[in-house]
Amino acid sequence: MSIDIVKYPTLSLARDPYELRFLAKERLPKLCDELRQYLLDSVSRSSGHFASGLGTIELTVALHYVYYTPFDRLLWDVGHQAYPHKILTGRRDRIATIRQKGGLHSFPWRGESEYDVLSVGHASTSISAGIGIAVAAQREGLGRNTVCVIGDGAITGGMAFEAMNHAGDINPDILVVLNDNEMSISENVGALNNHLAQLLSGKLYTTLREGGKKVLSGLPPIKKLVKRTEEHLKRIVVPGTLFEELGFNYIGPVDGHDVHNLVATLKNMRHLKGPQLLHIMTKKGRGYTPAEKDPISFHSVPKFDAASGKLPKTVNRLPTYSKIFGDWLCEMAEKDSALMAITPAMRESSGMLQFSRDYPQQYFDVAIAEQHAVTFAAGLAIGGYKPVVAIYSTFLQRAYDQVIHDVAIQQLPIMFAIDRGGIVGPDGPTHQGAFDLSFLRCIPTMVIMTPSDENECRQMLYTAYHYKNGPSAVRYPRGTGIGATLKPLNMLAIGKGRVCRTGTRIAILNFGTLLQEAAKVAEVLDATLVDMRFVKPLDEQLVLDMATRQEVLVTLEENTIIGGAGSGVNELLMARFRPVSVLNIGLPDVFVPQGSQEEVRADLALDAAGIQEQIETWLAQ
Repeated sequence: MSIDIVKYPTLSLARDPYELRFLAKERLPKLCDELRQYLLDSVSRSSGHFASGLGTIELTVALHYVYYTPFDRLLWDVGHQAYPHKILTGRRDRIATIRQKGGLHSFPWRGESEYDVLSVGHASTSISAGIGIAVAAQREGLGRNTVCVIGDGAITGGMAFEAMNHAGDINPDILVVLNDNEMSISENVGALNNHLAQLLSGKLYTTLREGGKKVLSGLPPIKKLVKRTEEHLKRIVVPGTLFEELGFNYIGPVDGHDVHNLVATLKNMRHLKGPQLLHIMTKKGRGYTPAEKDPISFHSVPKFDAASGKLPKTVNRLPTYSKIFGDWLCEMAEKDSALMAITPAMRESSGMLQFSRDYPQQYFDVAIAEQHAVTFAAGLAIGGYKPVVAIYSTFLQRAYDQVIHDVAIQQLPIMFAIDRGGIVGPDGPTHQGAFDLSFLRCIPTMVIMTPSDENECRQMLYTAYHYKNGPSAVRYPRGTGIGATLKPLNMLAIGKGRVCRTGTRIAILNFGTLLQEAAKVAEVLDATLVDMRFVKPLDEQLVLDMATRQEVLVTLEENTIIGGAGSGVNELLMARFRPVSVLNIGLPDVFVPQGSQEEVRADLALDAAGIQEQIETWLAQ
């Protein structure tokens, strides 16, 4: 959307950071007000991540005002808070296209702008990348600065602490800005803290601190005394002992909504050497009352009425797969106190809110720490409990070694409820669940199930939970089911599929929720339709039977074709010397771009029309 110069007189003068730095400092508060309103106007019309960006308005303005971006490198962790950054870096008029097909990416994206230094979608990556960039900058010798902005959620990830530990060892010139918007680390911020931050980041304090160390270096007893005194003083006035122990010079906490104070502090810190950490306190949803009151609901929003602040009620007569999982979890916990549910900070979106309230003693949110989530589950299993790890497909990638080393090798009966399998939609390549069937299928002892509807999902969850011979996974998509009747829970026979329709010449072997589209194609082509249910162990007898009865086999899955379920069928047929033609349909060997689920499936020929066309084209060849 083009900018209204009358409504946004200051923002219209700052199309990019270069123009922003020409504004008088006195105009920055007005710029922040207009930027906040512009974000509200644009996201309420287009949908997208919202509350996080409202909280980083002043920080974004201050960073681009003080640092010479894009020469100086600015990294965001994670990208939910980067919408104001996109608006101020030449993408203002396109912000309404964010998360839409062909539009701006949900997160910082290197191919989109020179101001996006690091493409991100998953959390806790900025400090690691930032240290590498800072080391390269030091060797380049041009005086380039490196700044990483990390949220208080993202800093809970193990990578962030690994990176900070490394920084303390190699001492790069890097600034980490900790955006604390949940009051999870610090006390309230007041004028004393703001004043203290400017003092601690100023030249006088830095000179005295470094000079004092040199003078006292030859006097060990006095040096130790001064060091202890400094540590005690810092514990009294600064809640940054942890970061100091990791080798960072800690400054803060400061008010993240005081743009003048942020500018002053950042100007002081820009010239400091070694690892620096600036701790700022912000309010998620700042400046928009409905978002301040309910930042969770306003984290990611559909189109809504900005004047009333009311989000549209989603009228879903059909339950989402996440809700199916959450309801099943509560149902099982009511009967079994040994059930332990684990999530890496995805309680609401994984359907676990009600469970966390009803069964708090059986619920563990380990924060953004997927590796820990899996090995923690391994420990619970060793202790005799029954862990259920609820995790997104793309987030499970981050714990792959733990799945192999800590779970599968030990044949621990841990169940993985894998949400967002397949096409996810607007969040784009970083969130599409394209690879889980491939990377899980090659792990010995792993059982993998792909439900075709809500009832199948429930039955598979129940089956996986009671499977005792090793780990198991139930992989289901984002979104709603088809309205299938929910039947009483029963164990499925491990590794057995079902024939849904009998036809001639062609057999479609379906894995997952594309079954409904496949059924339409099967009717038109008079094909046999099989719901395979299990990716591993594969129903070998059923596949071989189809290879004997039919001329052509078509495998269908919403996973990359390479190494996926269809590859398992190919491997079986080759091992058994069955010369039958096979067409594998699934996701191509690309990172799938953003768009709605319907748009992406249509583009990839995974709707009924596309599947039919692929089969007919292949048969004609």
